[in-house]
Amino acid sequence: MSKACAGTSLITAADIRYTVSDAIFSVKEIDIGLAADIGVLQRIQKLVGNDILTRESIYTARNFSGTQAKDYGLVSRTFQSRKECIEAAFNLAEGNAAKSPVAVQSTKRALNYAKDHTIDDSLEWMANWNQSMLQTEDIIKNAMAMQSKQKPTFNDV
Repeated sequence: MSKACAGTSLITAADIRYTVSDAIFSVKEIDIGLAADIGVLQRIQKLVGNDILTRESIYTARNFSGTQAKDYGLVSRTFQSRKECIEAAFNLAEGNAAKSPVAVQSTKRALNYAKDHTIDDSLEWMANWNQSMLQTEDIIKNAMAMQSKQKPTFNDV
């Protein structure tokens, strides 16, 4: 996100968030007499993990910078320029796009499941999930590509 950011609610739905250090974040709905209603209130506490800081930011509707967003844990990386930020995001996306879509989606589901379940429940869920994942061709394709020192080509999910 760059400069004045009205999309704080939207970014809380993203798996990975980058920003520029001078971006401006806020949740302003309270200033117009509303409670934010498109997910930011439900997601941000789980992302930031600091209840009192979250409540202060939302109750006061104050702005906070990209640097502060990183300190709070809302974004994983900050950059000095928009160009650097976009370049890093595209590099990350290209790297992820080269991976098995089955593995990426499975990992996302496992992380989401583990967030609200015990370690034992999550391990059991993962073992069951991976049994079905063994039915895909991606593991074989990846092993063959590694052996031949080539990049694997995966089918879309």
